[in-house]
Amino acid sequence: MIKRFKEVNGLYIEKIYGQDRLAFAMSDTSDLYDLVEYAQRGGYQGSVIKFYDFENGNVYTPFEKKRDVIYSKPAYVDGFYYFLQADYGQGKVTLYKYLPKDVLETVAEFGTDEVDLYNLQLVGEKVHVISQNGEVFKCYYPEKISFPLEGSETVEIVTDDRVYIEKWIEEGWDEENDCATDEYKYYDKVLIKDHAGNTLSEEVGSIYQAADGTYWIA
Repeated sequence: MIKRFKEVNGLYIEKIYGQDRLAFAMSDTSDLYDLVEYAQRGGYQGSVIKFYDFENGNVYTPFEKKRDVIYSKPAYVDGFYYFLQADYGQGKVTLYKYLPKDVLETVAEFGTDEVDLYNLQLVGEKVHVISQNGEVFKCYYPEKISFPLEGSETVEIVTDDRVYIEKWIEEGWDEENDCATDEYKYYDKVLIKDHAGNTLSEEVGSIYQAADGTYWIA
């Protein structure tokens, strides 16, 4: 049996990690950092974020479409959904706390000149607003943190005193012939750093968040 949501738009819906009630979809594939380029070409048509409820088939749209407004992927933390709304026309980025039909609250606001829109996103364990561009990691909320990154490093989790990073490792690649050798290996490492960027530990592994919100190293 194939079920049908009460609103069908033909959009690609994606999982929101840490829960299994809602999924989400964006009305187009643009990212927050695309706003800068769109502004140079006369502006952006605007997009919406939609939440799809597997319990009752409802589809929720927190905000109507507005020119020069775009959204981040949501995060689920402590029973609420969080997402970023970037409004290039008003020059601000807003972090919202959301629960369909019950809660839509402003948690924090930033000027677009105060944040790096490239890979601006939300990460757990508690909700953190961060950016990372392959060279530097920055956290803007709930506290300010910044330290350099290597190109192979990606921040996955931020806690009160730790930053968890995945680093991809590639071994056994033949650079001269541009191909893998018999000894080729590709895997991830988990690096744990403090808020100053000092490495506290390092191990082979990849971070995964389960539907119950727990994090696992695989």
